[in-house]
Amino acid sequence: MAPPILERYVAAMVLSGVGDAMGYKNGSWEFCQSGIDIHQEAKKLGGIEKLKIELPDWMVSDDTVLHLATAEAYMETKDTKDKETLYRNIAEKYKKGMHDMDGRAPGRTTMNSCHMLNPLQEKGYEIPFNPRGGGCGAAMRAMCIGLRYPKPENLSDLIADGIESGRMTHHLPKGFLGSLAAALFTSYAIQNKPVEQWGAGLMDTLPLARTYIKESGRAVNENLKEWGYFENAWKNYLEIRNITSGKTLPKFPSDYGIEARDKFYESVSSSGWGGANGHDAPMIAYDALLGSGDSWIEICKRGILHYGDNDSTGVMAGCWFGAMYGFLGVPDNHHKKLEYRKRLEEAGKKLYELAHKGKEHQSSNIPCQKEGNDETEVCNDSSQKSPLSAHDQGISEESSQTNEIKGTITDIVEGGTSESKDSEQVDKAEPVEVSVDSSKQTTNQDTEKKITEKVQTNV
Repeated sequence: MAPPILERYVAAMVLSGVGDAMGYKNGSWEFCQSGIDIHQEAKKLGGIEKLKIELPDWMVSDDTVLHLATAEAYMETKDTKDKETLYRNIAEKYKKGMHDMDGRAPGRTTMNSCHMLNPLQEKGYEIPFNPRGGGCGAAMRAMCIGLRYPKPENLSDLIADGIESGRMTHHLPKGFLGSLAAALFTSYAIQNKPVEQWGAGLMDTLPLARTYIKESGRAVNENLKEWGYFENAWKNYLEIRNITSGKTLPKFPSDYGIEARDKFYESVSSSGWGGANGHDAPMIAYDALLGSGDSWIEICKRGILHYGDNDSTGVMAGCWFGAMYGFLGVPDNHHKKLEYRKRLEEAGKKLYELAHKGKEHQSSNIPCQKEGNDETEVCNDSSQKSPLSAHDQGISEESSQTNEIKGTITDIVEGGTSESKDSEQVDKAEPVEVSVDSSKQTTNQDTEKKITEKVQTNV
């Protein structure tokens, strides 16, 4: 039997912190340039299962601090339909979060943007359009929005809050659409929507988000001009995984080990640092979820312990796993002594209460979205279907029948994805305020320093 929804809410928040802290490892794993090295070090520590995620060695990064900031703004806003008050509260929490960044490697774009926020003034949460605001800093803190708005009928609120909270710091579609994706996928997890359908659901939602941007009247022309990058990147990814329609199983290469994943994650990034941007951080977390099923350890291997911005992919992958499976298979030593665990647990409980007022914990029914945005059915939590575990599925006869797969599943050649043509001018502007030593002068001594600076700049 699947865990009750309340447990899934708590697990979503707590495991988001675990994914963050595990990937970050006080900075040493986030800025490590080899997934192989990370996995070898984890093995020396006793294996993934034995990792003790607790202070002082496993502090949470800026991702969890700001994810909590978003969640606690919802908890402290009496009426979240009052968007002016809600957004000013979110902005205030983000500014306060900047006082808890010692040792947590906050991104420069986030810090600079938070400095501009003025929550005491009307519309003080709005910042100008930023052609360099495409980092993952908006996406990494938005999952809880999907916990607040888990039902298909909540979609308009989820779109508005996902976009507006995102562009408080990352006012570029490549950045704030990552926030929307992170929130949307969390809502899908609570809905029990099959994971292979999430990407198609995102593509169905993007036109609605575009309409919202037009109607908002803020930097409309600038945003629409840069809209194509995020959309095209996701179209390419869904084609590679053969899940454009949401009606087929994902395809993975026959060899998709640590090195192959590192190369693929790098290939879908625009910065060469997988997960550092608003489009690829949720994409990599989603890719990990597609291949892991209900295995927490597999999620750790694929979505957290990789070369790139792994705390930001980990914070999302951990949240989505918890939202589907609760604490299934998660060792106690991964979460019992996690920094800020009590705050994360309380946030999960409060978000549940806000989303499901008047419903009992153990018997809540969630409308489950099927293909298309208007068709729903009630999904009882006790009959939740486990998403497919693509890494060990092979080409089973049962899965072929249930997912209507036609023909033979062929391997995808690694590195087959390519960034869209219209992304080039965005990419050129993407590294924010990076000094001359981030050019093609690459000595062994300063490579790590440069990558660290580059990633912190873009987040």
